[in-house]
Amino acid sequence: MSATDAGSEEAAAKVVVSYPEGLSDWGRGQIETDRYRGYLRRVLDDVEVGQEFEEFADVGCCGDTLDIPFRIEAVDGPARVGPETVVEFTTREGDVEGGWLVQSQACEWEEGLSE
Repeated sequence: MSATDAGSEEAAAKVVVSYPEGLSDWGRGQIETDRYRGYLRRVLDDVEVGQEFEEFADVGCCGDTLDIPFRIEAVDGPARVGPETVVEFTTREGDVEGGWLVQSQACEWEEGLSE
């Protein structure tokens, strides 16, 4: 397919993406940004309701990542996600599993162990 053909495909007006309600406030602050929405518009292609995927959120200087399980909850329009598609977030039941303790309240818990 040529670049002209790819650019002429219609894209969804909006996709609703959920993440587990157990995601920390810090994690939410990482993904609920224009920067992260732009990232998702670039990595998502064709989507469908119920589709699950994991993407990462950088936790900064400590060299670790937080993998977040996302799910497509709604698609308004064609299945293709494009540069103008609105990415809206919502939560669903569940927790985020992961060994990262960086930038989270778990660090406070570890500090108590050393006392």
